[in-house]
Amino acid sequence: MIYLLGSIILTSYLTLAFKVCEKYKVPVFPAIVFNYITCVITGSFVNGAFPIDAAAIGTPWFKWACVMGALFVSIFNIIGITTQRIGVAVASVANKLSLIIPVVLSVYLYNETVAGWKLVGVILALVAVVLTCLPANYQLNANSKDGGSLKFFLPVVLFIGSGLLDALINHVQQNYVTPENSNAYLISGFFSAATIGFIILLAQYLLKKREFAWQHLIAGVLIGIPNYFSIWCLIHFLKSSPWESSASIPMNNMGIVLFSTLVAAILFKEKLSRLNWLGVILSALAIYLIAFGNQL
Repeated sequence: MIYLLGSIILTSYLTLAFKVCEKYKVPVFPAIVFNYITCVITGSFVNGAFPIDAAAIGTPWFKWACVMGALFVSIFNIIGITTQRIGVAVASVANKLSLIIPVVLSVYLYNETVAGWKLVGVILALVAVVLTCLPANYQLNANSKDGGSLKFFLPVVLFIGSGLLDALINHVQQNYVTPENSNAYLISGFFSAATIGFIILLAQYLLKKREFAWQHLIAGVLIGIPNYFSIWCLIHFLKSSPWESSASIPMNNMGIVLFSTLVAAILFKEKLSRLNWLGVILSALAIYLIAFGNQL
């Protein structure tokens, strides 16, 4: 349970950290790039050495790690923008309820069964995402001052992107990753994200579209170390969990949604409408039904 609590707290910290970046006017993208560089350094330190070599590059999982890295940097950027423009609760729910996508894909790819209460959970999760993604004064108007339709489409893109990322990680772990190469695979994904992000960031610096500031680097370090260990805790939790992975992952996600929403309401005074709160409640119920629906 210690690993579960660690995963919940550290992952929630990542979402909440973007609110702090907003407060201190630290742009999202540079912080994310330096975050992934920090993840690579932290992971190599924990591993005892940088694990990527010629042998690793020639493995079947390496190309998937590169794809994962591209999704990492893209989705993390969307999480940051969604958190700052809409709120922690919306970003957290849209991100974590994306587990619906790998659940649905598992039916097609691995012949798993989703029926009964588990199917009800999937449907409730979709409803919960919509309710939680609608701010109190939401208007579907692309020309509105508060971002209009962007406030709807950002969580939708986050939902789809996170779900596809989870499905990719699940597929690669089932077919290619072993306990011996899991850390190399994880660091390779972080390295891919860091490389892609750094090239884009360097181009922005050279073209004078962005100026370097030490706050960017500091924010990246403060986000990157917890980011690495959030994944580390999740991996150890899945190894030692008394539940199957189909139940463990939803339990972890449910904890993150509820914990981050509660902390955001207390620390950042985020106000949620009744529909938003209904969406949060339904999200907890949905994840529970997805995890344990077959046992009811």
